[in-house]
Amino acid sequence: MLKILYAASEALPYTSTGGLADVMGSLPKAVKKELGDNCDVRVVIPLYPAIRRKFAEEIELIAEVNVKLAWRNQYCGIWRAVSDGVTFYFIDNEYYFNRPVLYGNYDDGERFAYFGKAVLEMMAAVDFYPDVLHANDWQSATAVIYLKRKYAYNELYKNIRTLFTIHNIDYQGIYDYSILGDVFELAEWDRSTVEYNGCINLLKGAIVCSDRVSTVSSRYADEILTEYFASGLHHILRASREKLCGIVNGLDVDYYSAEKDPEIAANYTAEDLSGKALCKAELEDVCGFSHEPEVPIIAMVSRLAAHKGFDLVRRVIEELLNETNMRFALLGTGEFELEDFFSNLAARYPDRVCVKLEYNKSLSKKFYAGADMFLMPSKSEPCGLAQMIASRYATVPIVRECGGLYDTIHAYNQYTGEGNGFSFTNYNAHEMKEVIQLAMNLYSSRKSEWKQLMENVMKVDFSWSVSAKKYIDIYTEM
Repeated sequence: MLKILYAASEALPYTSTGGLADVMGSLPKAVKKELGDNCDVRVVIPLYPAIRRKFAEEIELIAEVNVKLAWRNQYCGIWRAVSDGVTFYFIDNEYYFNRPVLYGNYDDGERFAYFGKAVLEMMAAVDFYPDVLHANDWQSATAVIYLKRKYAYNELYKNIRTLFTIHNIDYQGIYDYSILGDVFELAEWDRSTVEYNGCINLLKGAIVCSDRVSTVSSRYADEILTEYFASGLHHILRASREKLCGIVNGLDVDYYSAEKDPEIAANYTAEDLSGKALCKAELEDVCGFSHEPEVPIIAMVSRLAAHKGFDLVRRVIEELLNETNMRFALLGTGEFELEDFFSNLAARYPDRVCVKLEYNKSLSKKFYAGADMFLMPSKSEPCGLAQMIASRYATVPIVRECGGLYDTIHAYNQYTGEGNGFSFTNYNAHEMKEVIQLAMNLYSSRKSEWKQLMENVMKVDFSWSVSAKKYIDIYTEM
């Protein structure tokens, strides 16, 4: 029996700030579905206050231990829940995790160093020593580092293999070298493992210590070997190239399903798209737009961050509004400057621009289902889930060819009818504008072709089944 433990800082349905939670909520269940009784799949995340409140009836306390980290000796409660055959563990320590936000605290390094140590101590407390520890992003990097540098001598831990997945290389867990021992409980002989550019770099340490490294699309695996995309770690990744691979994330296709979703105005399928019109009318109401079915709505559901391509949108959005009849709907929160720009844009074009500055998964589904096109002009995008989610609702993606966007969206060919969206290559605002106009022209003047494109978009298989098998291959090889 293959025993797998996933370590991460968040997982659906328990807590979420982005794509990592989607992956941790769906990949373990997909692996369990593929292997059935031939595997034991478990996940461990911190116990945040929202989990304790919302899932109080579903979680149970199963063990209590102390976790030593440098001179600290901290309490660790281990809680458990079971969902779809997967066991979820929650690391309880109110000093570290009873915070109003998951990330961005002054002591995040210490918080997640504790978490990594607690993951390894938890194995002994629940008597579960996995064949594979699959850690994700810098927040669980210390679990890999400590396993290699501190626990590998122990008979119970020495055969555990590690896969470390980079979901976004821009976030690396970088700290001043002076706290190596005091906070991270690492010695001078560990220096070469975690030091990079004179600092502690937890992501670098996990790459060096892991048996295999993966990232969330094939294209991104190639991109992060280059200086442009690697945020300084290209030398480390090139040295580890033989253990690096890229696997595109999948989606929970039951949760994101135009056919079954209870949170949208009407359900529909690729064979019968009639419900899409009702979803568009609902989005028009949400946005305060008049009901005009022939006027295209372009939506974005995104964190408002520079690397998401918002500088391109800012450059040409008013040109598009003045030259076409399009409407623009944006949902998300992020950098103040971007929030301010788009709020002002909505104030100046109230009948054609809607901006909702909030993180709301239920409302996001109304945007995905109600829009005609979905814009994702990212400067970098490791995988991206939004373009796949939009596809599940027959909303045609318009993307820049980078990372997972390149792997999942293929440009529509008007001569063959193939393709599932529109794409542009260069990070250039007017190249993006031309592609948007091309899409709007198809939408307005060639209705039968647009309908065929919507069908193409909906029929692409973005489920976890293919990707889960690739992960299983890595686990079994290790």
